[in-house]
Amino acid sequence: MRKKKIAVFASGNGTNAEKIFQFFQNHEQAEISLLCCNKQNAFVLERAERFGIPTLVFNRSQFYDSTEIADRLKEENIDLVVLAGFMWLVPENLVAQFPNQITNIHPALLPKYGGRGMYGMHVHEAVKAAGEKETGITIHFVNEHYDEGAIIAQFSCQLDPTDSPVDIAKKVQILEHENYPKVIENLVLKY
Repeated sequence: MRKKKIAVFASGNGTNAEKIFQFFQNHEQAEISLLCCNKQNAFVLERAERFGIPTLVFNRSQFYDSTEIADRLKEENIDLVVLAGFMWLVPENLVAQFPNQITNIHPALLPKYGGRGMYGMHVHEAVKAAGEKETGITIHFVNEHYDEGAIIAQFSCQLDPTDSPVDIAKKVQILEHENYPKVIENLVLKY
């Protein structure tokens, strides 16, 4: 039986991607086969290199105006596509090629604080401004709209009135690192 293959998409620093790389580094049933990135100077590329993971860097035209990325994923026999800090909306051709096989992680409890422009510190600032008593993460399937795919799992944490957006970000990141790799494992082993 072949190992299940995962492609990770990331755009920036790659702390979540690295936790995923670590989790699957010596996994008996699944592996990270490819890191796909839309920024040629993103630090996540160095993280992938340290783990010996092949990388694919692409531009906007390759992603939106062709089937090049979807074709490469099919060539690699990818079972699950994982977005880990990937900032572009996934095009319909890719969603259609991988129905319920593309996951994303959002740093809030959707449907609150989701949608276009709601990423990173923007989310944590909105959560703080609203005076929320809890926040968390949502792991969901990807469709053609930002943060609207079916929810797979949510994990929450309590907030203190004195928490700054930076404090909130730290609490959320702990949830991301603890839970995203395990949810990915559960999903990929189903395929």
